[in-house]
Amino acid sequence: MSRELFGITWAHARYWPVILLFFVLSCMLLFLRHRSTRYMVRNLVGFAWQSLLANFSPQKLIMKMILLFGGILFFSLALLRPQLEEREQTVKQEGRDLLVALDISRSMLANDIKPNRLGCAKNKIKKLVDALKSERVGLIVFSGSSFLLCPLTSDRNAFSLFLDQVDLQTIASGTTAIDTALAKAVEVYERAPGKKTKLLVVLTDGEDFSSNLSALKAKAEKERVRIFTLGVATPGGAPIPFFDHQGRQVGHIKDENNKVVISKLNEGILRSLAHDVGGVYLPVSQDDEDVKQVEVWVSRFEKEIFDDLKLSLHEDQYPWFLLGSFLCFLLEWIL
Repeated sequence: MSRELFGITWAHARYWPVILLFFVLSCMLLFLRHRSTRYMVRNLVGFAWQSLLANFSPQKLIMKMILLFGGILFFSLALLRPQLEEREQTVKQEGRDLLVALDISRSMLANDIKPNRLGCAKNKIKKLVDALKSERVGLIVFSGSSFLLCPLTSDRNAFSLFLDQVDLQTIASGTTAIDTALAKAVEVYERAPGKKTKLLVVLTDGEDFSSNLSALKAKAEKERVRIFTLGVATPGGAPIPFFDHQGRQVGHIKDENNKVVISKLNEGILRSLAHDVGGVYLPVSQDDEDVKQVEVWVSRFEKEIFDDLKLSLHEDQYPWFLLGSFLCFLLEWIL
């Protein structure tokens, strides 16, 4: 946290209470030293009085006090990291565009993967985005329909804010249609026809009720969208929990025969989807090996130049304050 005061930006302004305490304590010690010196001078008696005080000067004592005070003041201000001379710098951005499609259908609440499929998928996405430092990332959420929740951006904090919004309250009640995620990804990349690298990572359990998946795969292939699919479920599956309006689990979803529905990983669709467009399929792992695999896969594609990023920078001025502090202490020592 930084603040501006007297035309100066103080980068470490959040530390001012600690630095103020340091300054006050230093001044108190300085005052006690000054009072002790004055007391000693007033109480010197006897034959040594004149010889001991021959070179004593009240003016010099006051000057030493001022220099010590100035040294402490400059040192305290340096700790606040003063900055001046704001200037603008242009940074060339280079990387790849990556869309992440996250399944938010009810089956993603199954807990055959801890904490549940949705929570696992979000954790994998966060780790992947942290690993891909120079890429622009966007977030698509889908179930029976799809929505671009976060446009392509280099701002990791903004992406994380959008991702954190996906929770139990946003889970869709319908079934999964992977073709809607493909349609949204193709739509996003169609807005930049000259783009060479078009990447999509799909995280889903593979339960799919698409009506137009084959046609969308063909369209994605035509647009040269490369797809990495991550299967977020287990082959054995798990029942799908049912929650009331207050977010409390009140049972499990059942079919028309009143039997509990078991949701399982559908590897066939996910493997086919990836391989048909020159991509890769991988089931999620308990460690971060799957994230590393995606990172390696992304790194194989060509980087592109993004729009130049203009940054407003401040130049540190604290060395001048440290120099002032050093000179004050040096002059005090010489006197």
